[in-house]
Amino acid sequence: MPDPRLLRAFLTVAEELHFTRAAARLYVAQQALSRDVRRLERELGAELFVRTTRQVTLTADGERLVPHARRALAAQDDLLAAFGQARPLLVDVNSPGLGTGQRVLGRARELAPDHELMARYESGLTGAAAELLAGRLDASFGRFAGLDPALRAGLEQQPVRLEPMAVLLPEDHRLAGLHQVPLAALAGETVYAGAGNPRTPEWTDLAHRLFEGRGIEAAAPAPLAVGHEEFRRIMSKTRTPVLVVVDFPAMPGAVLRPLIDPVPLSPVSLVWRKGLVHPGLDALRRAAAELAEREEWLRPPSDGWIPASDKVTMRLHN
Repeated sequence: MPDPRLLRAFLTVAEELHFTRAAARLYVAQQALSRDVRRLERELGAELFVRTTRQVTLTADGERLVPHARRALAAQDDLLAAFGQARPLLVDVNSPGLGTGQRVLGRARELAPDHELMARYESGLTGAAAELLAGRLDASFGRFAGLDPALRAGLEQQPVRLEPMAVLLPEDHRLAGLHQVPLAALAGETVYAGAGNPRTPEWTDLAHRLFEGRGIEAAAPAPLAVGHEEFRRIMSKTRTPVLVVVDFPAMPGAVLRPLIDPVPLSPVSLVWRKGLVHPGLDALRRAAAELAEREEWLRPPSDGWIPASDKVTMRLHN
């Protein structure tokens, strides 16, 4: 049987049909990925991809190999797990610096020091959900009620936090001098909430529900920015207030102000693929429950705001 690492390299290229994107997903150099694919082709005596300067496509042999490679890798994972040698658990924490996912992951690593829990950064739950269902990620965090029902059907979730929301303002904005910003004070403002970002429609939907009837406009789509530095650069050019959460990292030239009257809450769940069994997932779930209880993350303030659909998902009582 070929080296599982070679099969994983093949499957990633087969899914992306792009060597650069596949290498980024695997956190390896593109040249190393190309070498692994060529080695697998030599071992099997078959060409698996047609490569041109414009595109990468699977050959007939490549198409035939895909289901066999998936079954082989799944069998290897099951075998290792049965003998306490589970593969690394891939945990999407959305974005570097955001507090909830990072804190749960950090605590889970303390609870399960013998298992590898590796962070990934997909930026939004909708983007991560497709990766979870495809088996390319194992767990993520975000607003479960905002997912398409077809995605939710294949996933499990555990409520983790009702995170207070905030607004990120240019430091010379008319509201920047306030310590807290009443929602009514944003009337007439245009606020960016990830509109057009295909990874985060669940967040944009939450913003639309919050803005409705309050005279707040959602900003038009901005170029998709990956990483805080790119996000800061784009937002400094547009100078648009941004809807965020209270744990959002500090950004030069901007101030973070909690929103009040009412306090809007971002519902955060731990989300994973149905049927997933992994000791790292057990540690994540214990860590999430422990932090939620200790920090009272699931106790909404008396003037908290959350959509009715999210109350059901987060198991809140009226």
